[in-house]
Amino acid sequence: MASATRPPVGGSPTGVAPQRTDRSPWNWLLLVPIVVVLLVPLYNHVDPKLGSWPLFYWLQLAFVALGVATTALVYRMTRRSSAERQAARDAIARDAGDRNREV
Repeated sequence: MASATRPPVGGSPTGVAPQRTDRSPWNWLLLVPIVVVLLVPLYNHVDPKLGSWPLFYWLQLAFVALGVATTALVYRMTRRSSAERQAARDAIARDAGDRNREV
């Protein structure tokens, strides 16, 4: 069954919300904190100690910081620009208004 699509308002595609895709190369960086933790020979030691904490414990905390930093970086690099966010909000409002008129 084919779905009917409405032509853009005014005949131009400028009123159409941009297509959202999550296929960004930045998303591959999210694998770094997962893979690093799986490399146990990197931190399967007692020395060097940080204060009285063995390497295993303080490196686990460093891995948490690595995960947070990586997630923050990927978020910042893949979020929409303010113009794209405004176009999406306008398209949602326009679609909601069209649905209200149809009812």
